[in-house]
Amino acid sequence: MPDAQAFLTLAKDLALEAAGAVRTFSDEDRADSRFSDSHHKELKSRVDTILDEIILCGLKDTGLPILTEESGLVGDPSDQGLMFIVDPLDGTYNFVSDLGPSAISIALWEQGRPVFGVIYDLMREELSWGGRDMGSFRDGSRMSVSEKVERIRSAICTGFPVRADLEDDVLRQEFWALVTPFAKVRMLGSAAISLLQVATGAAEMYYEENIMLWDVAGGLAILEGAGGTHEMIASTEQWCYQVKATNGRLRA
Repeated sequence: MPDAQAFLTLAKDLALEAAGAVRTFSDEDRADSRFSDSHHKELKSRVDTILDEIILCGLKDTGLPILTEESGLVGDPSDQGLMFIVDPLDGTYNFVSDLGPSAISIALWEQGRPVFGVIYDLMREELSWGGRDMGSFRDGSRMSVSEKVERIRSAICTGFPVRADLEDDVLRQEFWALVTPFAKVRMLGSAAISLLQVATGAAEMYYEENIMLWDVAGGLAILEGAGGTHEMIASTEQWCYQVKATNGRLRA
């Protein structure tokens, strides 16, 4: 593989550049948004597009393919199996409404597995990064998952993505069976931030149905670097998955 550290440095620089751009946006810029025609619960903002352009511009010179929420797949699949995966603004509804956390996420994956992830938490103004072969860090401090093993003492972060069919009785029953053993259930509105909570030991599990790869790519990489594990099951829609990620210690 080409120098992963160089790619990581580039991704961190681009996340910080995009975060800097966010600070220049006016209230009107932040409010410039609309709901998607194809997914009626999905909010898109002008900020998503601006940040996507900043990050794409910085990554294109690497020659690697780039998958982004806003632009889809850019470039041809790499012979090395490497691909950048970008969510320029995860938690758009939170960002536009000033309702909760949102994040910029940039990840590098190889052959369907995370190499590293970079996440900038826009609400806390913190940069996190890491991967399975490098450990994980938040503003320079090492991250580590919690050591809890009992679900009744643990927290799960979850949510209902726009592609989830909430009228599906099977889905609702499976969801209820999954979350009820936990002491606390939290819906933060950002998959990237939810996975960071597991990586830092604040929560013990993250789970979502029909979540897009760009929503979780950076967070799963960081979670691996912090000692966690994850499972992914592909959906019928491209780049869409069921994702279950834990501290790697929870008992069944």
